[in-house]
Amino acid sequence: MHRHELPDVQWERVQPLIAPRKRLGRSPPDPRRMLNGMLWINRTGAPWRDLPERYGPWQTVYFWFSRWSKDGTFDRILSALQSELDAAGRIDWELFCIDGTVVRASRAAAGAPKKSAKGSR
Repeated sequence: MHRHELPDVQWERVQPLIAPRKRLGRSPPDPRRMLNGMLWINRTGAPWRDLPERYGPWQTVYFWFSRWSKDGTFDRILSALQSELDAAGRIDWELFCIDGTVVRASRAAAGAPKKSAKGSR
């Protein structure tokens, strides 16, 4: 098992929450491998194109990431795990949060010329 992948115990908790895929034609990829590829991208911050080959084509992993994002699979996983931890008393709701803020740098921080005061150069 590689560093950024789900261990068997964690996979067993998540697997039932991933909707079964029914497709005609070729068989769908292994959902565990797809999820591990998504976690690798999330944990490393690398671009999709840099995904290691052991997870399959990056386009396939991205397709399933996009699909699970749209169909609520990730929301379902988060809700189920939160409910389980809350029932066990392991979440302190006073401290629990997910930070999704983005800090935008000024144009000058990106190398653009700074604005000068009117009349002075």
